[in-house]
Amino acid sequence: MTETTPETTPESTLDKTFDPAAIEARWYAHWEETGLFRPERPDAQPFTIVNPPPNVTGSLHIGHALDNTLQDIVIRHERLKGKDALWVVGTDHAGIATQMVVERQMEASQDKRTNYSREGFVEKVWEWKAESGGTITRQLRRLGCSMDWSREQFTMDPHFTEAVVKVFVDLYNEGLIYRDKRLVNWDPKLKTAISDLEVETREVKGGFWHFKYPLADGVTLDNGQDFIEVATTRPETMLADMAVAVNAEDERYKSVIGKEILQPITGRRFQIVADEHADPELGSGAVKITPGHDFNDFEVGKRAGFKPAEMLNMFDADANVVQTEDGLVPEKYLGMERFAAREAIVAEMKELGFLIPHVVTKTTKDGETETTEMDAEPRTIQTPYGDRGGVVIEPWLTDQWYVDAATLAKPAIAAVQDGQIEVVPKTWEKTYFNWMDNIQPWCVSRQLWWGHRIPAWYAQDGKVYVAETEEAAQALAGDGVALTRDEDVLDTWFSSALWPFATLGWPEKTDLLAKHYPNDLLISGFDILFFWCARMAMQGLHFMDEVPWKKLYLHGLVRAADGAKMSKSKGNVVDPLGLIDQYGADALRFFMAAMESQGRDIKMDDKRIEGYRNFATKLWNAARFCQSNGVVASTSVAAPAATSAVNRWIIGEVVDTVAELDKAMADMRFDAAANAIYHFVWDSFCDWYIELVKGNFDEETRAVAGWVLDQILVMLHPFMPFVTEELWSKMGAREADLIVSAWPAPDASVDTAAKAEVEWLIALIGSLRGAKAELGIAPGARLTAYIAQVSDATRAIIGANATVIDRLARLDAIHFEAAPAGPVLQVGAGDAMLAIPLEGVIDIAAEKSRLEKALAASQKEAKSLDGRLSNPKFVEKAKPEAVEKARADHAHHTAEAQRLAAALERLG
Repeated sequence: MTETTPETTPESTLDKTFDPAAIEARWYAHWEETGLFRPERPDAQPFTIVNPPPNVTGSLHIGHALDNTLQDIVIRHERLKGKDALWVVGTDHAGIATQMVVERQMEASQDKRTNYSREGFVEKVWEWKAESGGTITRQLRRLGCSMDWSREQFTMDPHFTEAVVKVFVDLYNEGLIYRDKRLVNWDPKLKTAISDLEVETREVKGGFWHFKYPLADGVTLDNGQDFIEVATTRPETMLADMAVAVNAEDERYKSVIGKEILQPITGRRFQIVADEHADPELGSGAVKITPGHDFNDFEVGKRAGFKPAEMLNMFDADANVVQTEDGLVPEKYLGMERFAAREAIVAEMKELGFLIPHVVTKTTKDGETETTEMDAEPRTIQTPYGDRGGVVIEPWLTDQWYVDAATLAKPAIAAVQDGQIEVVPKTWEKTYFNWMDNIQPWCVSRQLWWGHRIPAWYAQDGKVYVAETEEAAQALAGDGVALTRDEDVLDTWFSSALWPFATLGWPEKTDLLAKHYPNDLLISGFDILFFWCARMAMQGLHFMDEVPWKKLYLHGLVRAADGAKMSKSKGNVVDPLGLIDQYGADALRFFMAAMESQGRDIKMDDKRIEGYRNFATKLWNAARFCQSNGVVASTSVAAPAATSAVNRWIIGEVVDTVAELDKAMADMRFDAAANAIYHFVWDSFCDWYIELVKGNFDEETRAVAGWVLDQILVMLHPFMPFVTEELWSKMGAREADLIVSAWPAPDASVDTAAKAEVEWLIALIGSLRGAKAELGIAPGARLTAYIAQVSDATRAIIGANATVIDRLARLDAIHFEAAPAGPVLQVGAGDAMLAIPLEGVIDIAAEKSRLEKALAASQKEAKSLDGRLSNPKFVEKAKPEAVEKARADHAHHTAEAQRLAAALERLG
């Protein structure tokens, strides 16, 4: 699309009140309909980011709001700088989540997935997507995200599926994808393997059982004991125990390493092995090893010489007990649910005399000792649950497809080491390297119907043929060989790892791919650094021979106001759409930017969001005031000519603010950028410039004010796109909409003389207003000032600004001589100290008494709080919010004491 503006009415009058809801939907629809999110700039320098694709089932949460606000700030900034700015947008097919949503919908109508063929169910999912899959994309529009919707992507689109299949086949042919038997996180409800990210740890009240494992063949420990004590939180797994591990340096067990245990229930004999996993300082120092049902035990088992195929499995896909390969599980346990089996096994071990009871001793009120025996030691257990299925995850030994992540990780590690990828903040590099250096094989198969089906076919003899199509697989197998396709689909993270290049047309060599790969920047939450970012780095380097993006920016989490992590169970989740309804999208966006400090999480604060809505209102009112004084849109990119000090000063402030913003954006300091434009707008322009020129809107001032207001709208636009675009349209005729206008290029410098003059006036007026407030003098009270010693420069400033000093400082006169005898108020401005007689203005004695009492109270409170905060017990044991409040109160009373002391000093 060409960069043309819609028809506007020149100098349209602004409404009296700022109403975000009235302008947001209108402007977003206009931008999207006219193609302004991706204007035609074929010869411009490209700038590319891709959004982390949200689940197609998702709704906008506060984390999305942060992540996408930061991206939109960047892309709008780069678009204003004239670049061919592309923000790739799309959604993820979200295998587990989407299949669950559709199955629940079917259950509600007394239907179920198994009533359909695989193809029939997948068709149902596509129908659901067409009807309900656009929720989050509509919500991203409400936030103001200027994405290229004309090329919206979906990870199950045909071209994307082609890319996914090609990557799988190529990696398989290169020996980097293989089928293996390993432990996975198994969700018995969903009946699929899930990733670590889909596992949530919950604190569950449980038990720690201690058992005797008898030594076989009459062997005893050096102390004569004929058993080894082991402890477990999952007694049911003893049906598949294959070893007991002890530390090689543990003197208690050195003599029995290599000897055998006779498991009481199964009768299975297995060795005592030496392994560093056993810690002599923990419990008995001995650990039962179940390689097929525990991740740590799996590694111990491998070190002990067991191949994964030899490890015993005692559960089926529903986590019910099945017979092990050696046939030693008693028949009564077969088919038993895992937690029922736990109870039964504990009962049998107790009956056989192999349960070691947990003994609790306490003293009664009468001083007698009471002893109680319990089967298990009560404990709070950190228990893994599936975040979707909501049941306890079972480590399960099963055949899955794996990616050789260690090989793919090497170039990705080197890319960060040599600076091809810059990680911001740099502190995340250590975490990245630690994970990548110790990366495990990546399980990429999932037992679902919705997703990219694995392109592998099996012959009756079990031989596998991997190809992009069934015809190609048949050609590999030969005529007459019956083939059956693998039932599994690929992990969602496998397909999303291709996002930076598959969204641009790969494997086709498109012009878009050539121009926009590698991407310039990725903005992501740190929580998916491994699951998504690192895997994109691996796949991008492997298939494109270039990094997927030049810079990786990792932001923190958005937390509740008290710093707690948001969760539905705690009831502290914040709905960003509710905040937009209440305060407007611009206010929420500015809050996110202002609070985004590298390496820190963000605490929600409705008051701050409200404050940023007030900021937008203040700008609105300033624009209305300018408009009422004949100020219109500027026709100049460069600063207009200016002769008055105040106009030269504000032009210099623009120059400084543009430089600050450019540096902050280059450094990815969103907080610094927001702070720079906020203070320029609120302080320099609204509070001071408009006050200083009020009543003096001559031709020059109108030209300068119009130009400065335009620069404000451009600089603020990436942060607050809606209010700025509305003001831009209402200040006069434009060649283009603000979204595609030009970033400021003032072609001016800071006028040091004008800066010194105006800053002297600001210091005088501000100090005098503050002193009046401290001493209880009415703001409008007119006073007289004296300066005993004055420089020529200060005398010149006073002479040139007599009208302003009279109007804003409320000084009838400034005399260049010593003040009359008596109490005075002293106010500093630049190199001058002004003395203002107070005789007859206030009751000096009464004011001193008031200030002294208030000072004493603040000092006392500050001292008390200092004592509490200096007490380690208070800081360590009190609730975090109580400590935080004490610190805030201490800071308040300390500052108040300093203010009051200064006020007393002014009185002499």
